[in-house]
Amino acid sequence: MANIITLILIVNMIISFYIVFRHQRSVATSWAWLIILLIFPVAGFIIYGFIGRGISKENLFAINKQKHISLDKVNKMQAYSLEKIFSNDTSHKAIQLIKYFNNQKEAPLSKNNAIEIYTDNQSNFQKIFNDMQNAHHTINVEYYSFMNDQLGNKFLNLLIDKAKNGIKVRIIFDPWGSLGTKLSWFKPLIKVGGEVIPFITSQNNIKKYRINYHMHRKIVVIDGKIAWTGGYNIGDQYIGHNKKFGYWRDTNIRLVGPAALLLQERFVMDWNASNDYKHTIKFSDLLFPKCNNDPYNTNHSTVQVVNDGPDKEVPYLRNGMIKLMMMAKESIWIQTPYLIPDDPMIATWVTAATSGVDVRIMIPCMPDHIGIYRATEWYANYLMNMGIKIYIYEKGFLHAKTVTIDNDFSTVGSMNQDYRSYLLNFEDEIIIYDNTITKQLKDIFKHDMCECYQLT
Repeated sequence: MANIITLILIVNMIISFYIVFRHQRSVATSWAWLIILLIFPVAGFIIYGFIGRGISKENLFAINKQKHISLDKVNKMQAYSLEKIFSNDTSHKAIQLIKYFNNQKEAPLSKNNAIEIYTDNQSNFQKIFNDMQNAHHTINVEYYSFMNDQLGNKFLNLLIDKAKNGIKVRIIFDPWGSLGTKLSWFKPLIKVGGEVIPFITSQNNIKKYRINYHMHRKIVVIDGKIAWTGGYNIGDQYIGHNKKFGYWRDTNIRLVGPAALLLQERFVMDWNASNDYKHTIKFSDLLFPKCNNDPYNTNHSTVQVVNDGPDKEVPYLRNGMIKLMMMAKESIWIQTPYLIPDDPMIATWVTAATSGVDVRIMIPCMPDHIGIYRATEWYANYLMNMGIKIYIYEKGFLHAKTVTIDNDFSTVGSMNQDYRSYLLNFEDEIIIYDNTITKQLKDIFKHDMCECYQLT
């Protein structure tokens, strides 16, 4: 009997070492998982299956190879060289940040974009519906959460009508974020020519129930000319029709111009990675229409569309956000529903605050996940004691994900200020180089402060 137990322990140790060290992780994470697997041979493997298991090599290959599809063509369609932009349009302190985000030629600087910010739930969805209603060729939708409820059905029915009228409609959704929504719910759309697919990392019953490695993006692209992204998903709670949350406070951004091509490209890459070869999307003028850029037009916004995920070897977006915040001279104002930052981000905020920068972070007053909110509260108190101003939004649930730096730069997207957004989920973020839009977002922050109390 003793020999059998010894053999089991040896086999468990070998398997544990293999499972933990076959993926690249931080030293602390690797040893933490190894200890759990060795101490809890059965329960440890179950926990690891839902939380610790990485992305398969096959999925990583499928995601990474898409980076080369249409990228060069779309980059050329931006119509500007970095040198020309640097000499004419961008402040000196933004040059290195822009170069960093475009280091792999994945986030070219995009000029002459019209930007609208939406924080009112009804206005946001009404405008999205209007844009989809006016589509001429394609509607591509990618959401973390797509719920089978009143808003979800209204959204789906509009897509069904457009598909019946010859518009090509495609949907990517994440089954974890859309728990309760079955693929069969989309059948009426599929019957009239629409296409629907789960994101590549959640395409079977085991993968879709793990906590990490999910597609957290929220993207709508119409005809390759109009694009939406931000914090809103599709569901009744996002229009305040959920008693648990009540009023829902979120932020979306509407982009018209060349940047829509970059969000279209992101959708196409995610679609192709999640599909077999027969159903992949090829480059076409309908998907990527030519932009009429006017280099002398100074009334529109300059942005970068930055995408990130666990397929990258380093936390590309997180590191870029740190670099962005390190440029602050006056203020860093952040809105986030989840506040579970890692040490490098904490160090950035604390260093800025102790250097005289006005660092403010706004978080919700209520949990949507009780454990996560308790962690958010802990970090809020910790950061407050380190000199950072923490504001608790009381009107309802704050789900906005925005950052403003001084009066110069701002970001809107799907990225939360937490470990999962930094390292474990697939995100998209719009980096905005426009002081008018930044001031608008700061005014929104100030208005929201009227519904807050400051943590003391």
